Amino acid sequence: MASIDSVTLEVADPTAARRFLTTAFGPDPRIGLSTAEAPATGFRGFTLSLVTSQPADVRALSDAAVAAGAEVLKPAAKSLWGYGGVVRDPDGTIWQLVSSAKKDTGPATGRVDEIVLLLGVADVAASKRFYVGQGLTVAKSFGGKYAEFASGPDTVKLALYKRRGLAKLAGVAAEGTGSHRIAIGSAAGPFTDPDGFVWEAVSPAGVGGPQKTRQR
Repeated sequence: MASIDSVTLEVADPTAARRFLTTAFGPDPRIGLSTAEAPATGFRGFTLSLVTSQPADVRALSDAAVAAGAEVLKPAAKSLWGYGGVVRDPDGTIWQLVSSAKKDTGPATGRVDEIVLLLGVADVAASKRFYVGQGLTVAKSFGGKYAEFASGPDTVKLALYKRRGLAKLAGVAAEGTGSHRIAIGSAAGPFTDPDGFVWEAVSPAGVGGPQKTRQR
């Protein structure tokens, strides 16, 4: 089963960005960093979700991110599907901090149960077909609105959402141009998907390896 081993964020200063991520969310070898080369403006077409077990962990992550320099796009609050909030880090990456639970069962644990990469795409059905062709397995699908793919232990889950819908979910305008500022590492790569997201060929042994500068 193809899955995502790592996500590399392109940032202005990898050292400063690593300091933010470690302070706000804790170290995670699935999130890599490289120096940004290509320009980007506005919404970059993706978000990263940190899934936790209860609201207390959502609030703890949000508070830590803000203290480290993140901007609140949506304050943590209850919703129909659970509890969550949205922040944007100093390099512009949008993080959704979420839990399916609406009530706490104890104090915050500091644990992130799952990382989900949500790609905002022009055509969910077409992108789903493309990714199935690359060896990914559909786990959930809701017509042309949303699709989610199966993932293995210690990997990043992939989900597809309409671009404008994802921007609304994140609390930002949908307009944006230039680089997505992201590279997706997987044994399924290398390829570029219909919306311009770049997948790179990696092996699990390479996850969390040395940071490097990429040029596109």
